[in-house]
Amino acid sequence: MTTEFVIDFGRGVLELIMLLSLPMLLVGLVIGLMVSVFQATTQIQEMTLQFIPKIICISLVLVVAGPWLLDKLIEYTQNILIHFPDWVRTAEGLATPGLSPAEL
Repeated sequence: MTTEFVIDFGRGVLELIMLLSLPMLLVGLVIGLMVSVFQATTQIQEMTLQFIPKIICISLVLVVAGPWLLDKLIEYTQNILIHFPDWVRTAEGLATPGLSPAEL
């Protein structure tokens, strides 16, 4: 395995992680901003007021986007398992080079 292969593979994994976590992080950010504005206008400084709406909304997003998230994760895992023998043969010099994790 070459350095470029490992870097491409790691980049692909990080892109998948960011793609899968983005919906929950965005909802948490938006809800947190809305609650912060509400707390600033009403001067209510209750700590649990920050967490309860975030937990509820992030859970709802996870339920709604869960099938899509799971589909992406399964697709990526299947591609890794399908291409793994070719990568091993390429690393041992038994196959023609050219397969890269960027194909995932």
